[in-house]
Amino acid sequence: MSLLELAEYCAKTGFDGFDPTGYYFPGYEKNGAGVPTDRFIFELKRRAFDLGLGISGTGIGNNLTVADKSARANDVVRIKRWVEVAAKLGAPVLRVFADTQMRAQTWKTVSNGARRDEVEKWIADDLRECADHAANYGVIIGVQNHGDFLRTADNQIDLIRRVDSPWCGAIVDTGFYRVGDPYEEIAKAAPWAVNWQIKQSPLGVEKETEAPMDLVRLVKVIRAANYRGYLPIETLSPRGGGGNYDPFVAVPKFLAELKQAIAAT
Repeated sequence: MSLLELAEYCAKTGFDGFDPTGYYFPGYEKNGAGVPTDRFIFELKRRAFDLGLGISGTGIGNNLTVADKSARANDVVRIKRWVEVAAKLGAPVLRVFADTQMRAQTWKTVSNGARRDEVEKWIADDLRECADHAANYGVIIGVQNHGDFLRTADNQIDLIRRVDSPWCGAIVDTGFYRVGDPYEEIAKAAPWAVNWQIKQSPLGVEKETEAPMDLVRLVKVIRAANYRGYLPIETLSPRGGGGNYDPFVAVPKFLAELKQAIAAT
């Protein structure tokens, strides 16, 4: 499915907006700083407009926890270029990672044993540079928790405070706080949110059946934090490709459940 086809699907399914993520654009390079052509960006933007579909944000993959300074510098360039793509799209937020995005690795292994405070400084310095660039384009850098360097809300808030920019905030991934009561972690991070990822379980994809997200409780938390933007949902297939996951069933069902929770609160 292309991004243009995705826009059509989202409009027909009843979404208010969609998040055309960078990985799925023609021209995206996994290990480089490639960006789509302006022609494609504006074609997608126009199609979303014709469909009455907002663009809630976009996002890329990056790794700012590695010891290799040149690799981090390359990711800063990537983020800056995608800030400009986000601005052209009209996306208010660019989603980036502070956690290690390398299979079977953690921030401790890829940083060559550096202290946590040292790694946090690497990340914050890089994100501050990106946020300064983003301010020139009216785009907010959103830092997503993903269960590695950012395991708790306090981890996420500490990093954002260290960046110390009005153009940097939290992407609250409701399925990736790995310590304590996830609802308490979500509530703590919520006032810092510039965007969200609403998951089917607060305990991750493995627990969707036995521990589904209490969406009414979640939306009450979001309302209490005075968040007024989009609530993107993310459904996931089981790790390893097992199970009977069908996005054409899971997505409309979860969308309807979230809409019901919004109406109920």
